[in-house]
Amino acid sequence: MPIQPSQAADPIHVVVVGAGAVGSFLGGMLAAAGHDVTLLGRRLVGDSEAGTVVLEGPSDTRTVRVRRTLDPAAIAPPDLVIPAVKMFDLAGALGVASRWSDAPLLTVQNGVGAEEAALAARTATVLGGSLTTAVEPVPGGVRRRRTGGMGVAPVRGGPDAASMVARLAASWTGAGLPARAYADWAAMKWSKLLANLVGNATSALLDLDPSTIYGDPRTFPIERRQLLEAVAVMRAMGHAPVSLPGANVGLLLQGLSLPGPLARPIVARAIGGVRGGKSPSLRLHLRGGGTGPTEVRWLNGAVAEHGARLGVPTPVNATLAALVDEAAADSGRAAWWRARPDRLRDAVDAGIRAG
Repeated sequence: MPIQPSQAADPIHVVVVGAGAVGSFLGGMLAAAGHDVTLLGRRLVGDSEAGTVVLEGPSDTRTVRVRRTLDPAAIAPPDLVIPAVKMFDLAGALGVASRWSDAPLLTVQNGVGAEEAALAARTATVLGGSLTTAVEPVPGGVRRRRTGGMGVAPVRGGPDAASMVARLAASWTGAGLPARAYADWAAMKWSKLLANLVGNATSALLDLDPSTIYGDPRTFPIERRQLLEAVAVMRAMGHAPVSLPGANVGLLLQGLSLPGPLARPIVARAIGGVRGGKSPSLRLHLRGGGTGPTEVRWLNGAVAEHGARLGVPTPVNATLAALVDEAAADSGRAAWWRARPDRLRDAVDAGIRAG
């Protein structure tokens, strides 16, 4: 397989903290655009070539050159740091990144809260990113399940932040990952949160595909209500939803305004393709043998937390967050919810009454 040569006229040095699927993909795409990329952390399963990443896409396969290391001390000062880890591992990744305290840092985590954590941990430029492409590890690299895209926005910083955002968006787009720059990072992140919420907690609890949940009159109202709660919180914060490359949030909101039988296919069309056939993250964790905490705290839990602070009722999100945490801690409870939409409906109804 040919190795794609660098093309950037003025490449930057990017360090990706966390060499899992997302980190390898984002770093690999920047390497494909000609930038100097170092992947810090574990290698993907079956990765046989230390200095390359294989990028399998919907229409082609490329191999790009990268550096890999397990030793942060061996890395020269970078121009950009990307901590590409789950939210529950972000504090540790920010600790590693603290050795390059002057470098701009780009958060790419699902949910909300990563940018606030980065702002608290650093004084340098902070950028936010939202990836809408589903990726999975394959031998030697990653497979991209659908085209999707990337949103990038400045969080803190002056002209240098805007310049880096524009450069990253252009680099990813040039490499084949459609990317767009946004002015309001919180609107971008909360809009991505809407896509993260769809068919995620419910799929994890019931161990059912999102398409089944969309089509079931017992579970679709739960989906609709959790999303409407999230939009209400978002608007109370002063942020308008925006569509992202690969995630048509406008179509999603249009679908939510319609009666259930009309809304279900529109919502499925707006969001279902984002997953590219990949199971939702919470289901993969809860039903795929994952251990430790899930990311629900930064998904449904974040909606409930912000809603409580702003006086916006969020009983469905609060209930779903509590149930996922309960199931993650107790395999017996996880089994009790499996394929029982009636039980989930009753639990959510009880949460609404109590809230």
